Amino acid sequence: MLCCSFSPQRLKQCAAGALLLWLGMAVCAFAQVKPKTTNFDGILYGVSYYHEYMPYERLEQDVQLMGKAGVTVVRLGESTWSSWEPRDGVFEFAWMERIINRLHKAGIKVILGTPTYSIPPWLYKKHPEILLTRLGGQKAFYGPRQNMDITHPRYRFYAERVVRQVVGHFKDHPAVIGYQIDNETSSREAAGPNVQAQFAEYLKRKFKTAGELNRQWGLAYWGQLLNDWEELPPRDGILNPGYKLEWERFQQQLATDFLAWLAALVNEYKRPDQFITHNFVGGVRTDIDEYEIARHLDIAAVNPYHDVQDRLDGLGPSLSGDLCRSLKGSNYLVTETNAQTIGWDSKTQFPPYDGQLRLNVYSHLASGADLVAYWHWHSLHYGQETYWKGVLSHDLEPNRAYEEVRRVAAELKRIGPRLAHASKSHQAALLYSVDSFQGIHFMPFDDKVDYLTVLHQLYRTLYRLNVGTDFIFPQTPDLGAYKLIVVPPLYVADDALLSRLVEFVRGGGHLLLTFKSGFTNQHSTVRWQMMPGPLRQACGFRYQEFSNLRRPLALKGDPYQAGAENAVSAWAEFLLPETATGLAYYNHPFFGKYPAITRNKFGKGTVTYEGTVLSDKLQEMVLRDVLQAAGLSGPDQELPSPVRVKHSTGNSGKPLHFYLNFSGATEICRYRYASGIELLSGQPVANSRELSLEPWGVAIVEER
Repeated sequence: MLCCSFSPQRLKQCAAGALLLWLGMAVCAFAQVKPKTTNFDGILYGVSYYHEYMPYERLEQDVQLMGKAGVTVVRLGESTWSSWEPRDGVFEFAWMERIINRLHKAGIKVILGTPTYSIPPWLYKKHPEILLTRLGGQKAFYGPRQNMDITHPRYRFYAERVVRQVVGHFKDHPAVIGYQIDNETSSREAAGPNVQAQFAEYLKRKFKTAGELNRQWGLAYWGQLLNDWEELPPRDGILNPGYKLEWERFQQQLATDFLAWLAALVNEYKRPDQFITHNFVGGVRTDIDEYEIARHLDIAAVNPYHDVQDRLDGLGPSLSGDLCRSLKGSNYLVTETNAQTIGWDSKTQFPPYDGQLRLNVYSHLASGADLVAYWHWHSLHYGQETYWKGVLSHDLEPNRAYEEVRRVAAELKRIGPRLAHASKSHQAALLYSVDSFQGIHFMPFDDKVDYLTVLHQLYRTLYRLNVGTDFIFPQTPDLGAYKLIVVPPLYVADDALLSRLVEFVRGGGHLLLTFKSGFTNQHSTVRWQMMPGPLRQACGFRYQEFSNLRRPLALKGDPYQAGAENAVSAWAEFLLPETATGLAYYNHPFFGKYPAITRNKFGKGTVTYEGTVLSDKLQEMVLRDVLQAAGLSGPDQELPSPVRVKHSTGNSGKPLHFYLNFSGATEICRYRYASGIELLSGQPVANSRELSLEPWGVAIVEER
């Protein structure tokens, strides 16, 4: 046991450091961390493990079972601040030393978490002021995790102390290969007086003068002009779109700065062979800026939970994986995913069918994961997550899931070195703009359709058409690597981003744009040019009017042969072609004079524009047409509907082709690439040979 305390002077220094963070952002201003891979020859396959939660002593038994199952890495420590520091300034390490030493003896690697996302009761009792205050003055309670203000100087003081103690103690342990900073972090909607004051400082740095803020936000409206910064009203009750958008950016920056601060602390201790990661919640996040956070990580990680049984289609993990991989343009880690059933109650207890755990592992690897780890090793007997089951059930004995994990681990031991650190190169990308989500959220156009519904529809269509897809961001420096960029409604964008898209098309790229793109600038202020603003020449049309649609409309003549789904809905822009060609028109006595979908040749490329919301079938047919125009169509688009294929280049330089059967029936598909070896069976595969995929089955072909 080690006892230490920080002096009052140190606490003042910490508070001053927190203030400095907002005045200069100096703590976070180091350069982007270059992507790196895990220092491991094969695929990491593991679990989260909480021996401290066990109802009886069983460390030896657990580690033996892990060894027999083929577990190669264990994630530890991120939820255990009160075990590391049971009393203020009193640190205990022996309990974790015993666990890590035993794992090391078994040859199992460790990812160690900083225990900063759940504060101990003694800290709450001593400093209740560190709990969140949200908009409207709503105070957080003690009980849930992630209930603290991550900007509060007193929280930062204690968080820094425990991180330095834990990482400093274990930094030289040979089992520790990396550190996870915090857990699924966001600002948690912090909005107390201290946060409001920080927001004012943020605005001063960005806009320089109150007059510039007045101009950009249009505060002459309703007579809300500011004379100086002291008059800035708090966020509560604000309706101005520019204010609300900037507040959301500020909230995202709170999380970025916090994680950058933690990364800087850990970097003071970690060895060159160790990595820093953070585990993002799966899916598309709108409350954080994952791209900016990833700049401070060695490797990005994600926790993609998903449906199973008859609803397993691989879509959710694929989206999460493609997004996470795209953050740094390199492989990533799956730090949590389904083992058995999930849920904070017992309403969603759907265990996976036989073969689905295995299929999901290879799905993650096909998207670029170098680690797949389950949350968690063992099911809990108490607490909110009692029914979020681990590999072992509540009886803590080997079971059906354990046997499937053991099967997968044996396969990965054999072929993992051929799959690890595989690289991916895609020619299609989807542009994700969290600002556009926020802008449309503040000015919605429909009760059922928003930015994310269109984004998900576009990604889902690309996924089902077996089109390998990267995510790109407004900050992405190089668009020229792609032949096709697909853009959900780009409602908020500066002129520079729109100009880059125009130049992408001029240089020979193909762009699929959707409605509302280019409508407002970076401050959510409507442009005063003829719409679509800077995109007009490339799009080849103009418009001045738009309309909500009270009911779905058909397209005249069913131009895409969509049958019963020949319908659009929610929104219609009155497009007036200049150089563009109308591809589809509304079947309506008034709207019918305006095209719903257009295409324009511009420079060496094309812009296809959707001025309305398409049905799923229409979206598929339009994307098929755009893929063909971009030269991206091929045999992958003709596979049976439940079969997904993903492509990589192995670390040997040989192409890898992953065929994944998301169905409970045997599927037959034809292999259309150069001859090779199916790695799981060891059987040769020639071009045009049929592959038989068992229910929930996998085939991985490595070209010769």
